[in-house]
Amino acid sequence: MNKYMNFRKRTAVCGELRPENAGQIIVLNGWVDSTRDHGGVIFTNLRDRYGITQIVISPETQPELAARARELKAEYVIWAEGTVRMRENPNPKIPTGLVEISASDFGVINTAELLPFEISDEQLAGEELRLRYRYLDLRRPALQNNFIIRSKAYQIIHNYFAENGFLEFETPVLTKSTPEGARDYLVPSRVHKGSFYALPQSPQIYKQLLMVSGFDRYMQIVKCFRDEDLRADRQPEFTQIDVEMSFVEQNDIISLAEGLMVKLWREILEIEISAPFRRMSYREAMSRYGSDKPDLRFDLELHNITDIVCHSEFSVFALAAAEENGAVMAMNAKNCASFSRKTLDELTEHARKYGAKGLAWMKFTDGTAQSPIAKFLKDEEISAIKAKLGAEDGDLLLFGAGNWGKCCSFMGAVRLETARKSGIYENIRSKFSFHWVTEFPLLEYSEDESRYAACHHPFTSPMSEDIALLSENPATARAITHDLVVNGYETAGGSIRIHDNAVQQTMFDLLGMSREEAEKKFGFLLSALRYGAPPHGGIAFGLDRLCMLLCGSENIRDVIVFPKTTSALSLMDGCPSDVSAEQLKELGIMLAMPK
Repeated sequence: MNKYMNFRKRTAVCGELRPENAGQIIVLNGWVDSTRDHGGVIFTNLRDRYGITQIVISPETQPELAARARELKAEYVIWAEGTVRMRENPNPKIPTGLVEISASDFGVINTAELLPFEISDEQLAGEELRLRYRYLDLRRPALQNNFIIRSKAYQIIHNYFAENGFLEFETPVLTKSTPEGARDYLVPSRVHKGSFYALPQSPQIYKQLLMVSGFDRYMQIVKCFRDEDLRADRQPEFTQIDVEMSFVEQNDIISLAEGLMVKLWREILEIEISAPFRRMSYREAMSRYGSDKPDLRFDLELHNITDIVCHSEFSVFALAAAEENGAVMAMNAKNCASFSRKTLDELTEHARKYGAKGLAWMKFTDGTAQSPIAKFLKDEEISAIKAKLGAEDGDLLLFGAGNWGKCCSFMGAVRLETARKSGIYENIRSKFSFHWVTEFPLLEYSEDESRYAACHHPFTSPMSEDIALLSENPATARAITHDLVVNGYETAGGSIRIHDNAVQQTMFDLLGMSREEAEKKFGFLLSALRYGAPPHGGIAFGLDRLCMLLCGSENIRDVIVFPKTTSALSLMDGCPSDVSAEQLKELGIMLAMPK
């Protein structure tokens, strides 16, 4: 108890002192970052979230204070009082590096045991260990800066939408389970045994109902939950900026979203980005870059050479060209002819992970094509390929063949891996590329389920000129969709919604949903669409991904304060966890555990 009675409240924070504060007597509170005993003087670096300040104690003139200072350990919480003075040896690496505190007294507020790892941005411990002690890892200045940026982004976002006439709403967290995509997280009801709520994958239906209610501009920064397989840029719970507007067209939504991006990058990074952003259709994105979220900071475009090799003696090319919707795609990796056979084998294995049967290659040296497949290609075919891809000496051509969609996808993966292996990524880390991908397919056919599935979600409106295709050829219908891609990450996605009851019912029919099932799952929405639903549309931004990009990180866990692992575990508090038999009994639940 005595240590708390000795506590002195801070009059300044560790990151604010500058030369103009020289001569002032101040009190700092914080954590001991490091101590150095140079015999004639003891230096202690005190840290808080605002920065670091050096505190100086002289053993010669302050023997009692120096003796206590020698007992300080890393991460002790202390207060320190003293006079601000100029440093004899400035440290230009930190904002407070021109000044220091000549201590007159200090006290230990709380001690710290030996830490499981060093609080350091330079020497990072393993991620699992840092996640287990997340509260310690969060003391790192770099990580703290991420959350300062995230907090600033929150304020900018709220202000931006308020300035544009939006109202903020809080939609329910306990919702109806309507799985049409990722799996729901289910919450059992104690009051209504045998029934379940679902945690929202998105407030999609609620925000549409708000449009029907006459609130024409809705915004919410909201938690969403999806029980899906995880990746480095995904979490089971995530935050999105959810937006919906009535009486608008797609261009209105896109323009609003671009304005937010311009504002965030300007106010947080002091970078001016120009709008409007480039737009491309889904078909163009897949054909040229092999991805519906291509990274446009570098070239490495794909080229369709099916017409050149359709009669080739290389059977892989000829068979793909003869296949319905088959294609042969090629890419020119400039100046990569130096890739070793080992690197080429690694690229081939990478392609196989994404569904390729193999990967062909061709190098050009002294005007000559070197390739295992060159003997199967006529000189005029090689010349035509070389001309179409603009190939020169020193270039490496990579080829894929098969179904157009699958071929584009695995060649897109090869494109990214080639950029990594060639060092392209090292030169573009500080660059930003913004563009839109539009006109996604409305539906995709699932061979496993023998039915269509919605590419975005079942409330997405088809393009007006494609409505007739819903009865004639649904697979070719395009949706009024808009995905915002930044540096190869889908950071926002949205669409114009279906506001006509008959069209929405047709969509459910195409998804193989009986009228009874549609009524059971979505009857409240279908009912609302009968009572004067306005045309509306919206967009949802992935706040976590946006913050990851703004912070210059490649790991989404770096911008989520208490994240889960890629297997959806929270190592710090040990969840998910068992619950007692009494709790299960209250809920009317019996577990059927796998053997």
